[in-house]
Amino acid sequence: MAEPIPRWLMEKYALLYREYNNREFSFKDAMKTVKEKEKAYMSMALSEMRKSGWLTITIDPKDARKRLYKLVMPHEVIDQIEVIKND
Repeated sequence: MAEPIPRWLMEKYALLYREYNNREFSFKDAMKTVKEKEKAYMSMALSEMRKSGWLTITIDPKDARKRLYKLVMPHEVIDQIEVIKND
């Protein structure tokens, strides 16, 4: 189940989506794309996207110390967000 994310995180997602769409990318790629200089901040942003269901993380088959990131497509996230109905 996916969850809505705050605006600051959606802006990071949008930058990554425009650059990578459905392709995998590295942590270094993510930092370059969103023009982030602080590793801790980028790590937190990617972690929050993953916890909210907007990003998946896999281990790099070439180097087990590294991770590969892939965005969950927007239409898939929207389909997974639970909407509370007010009757």
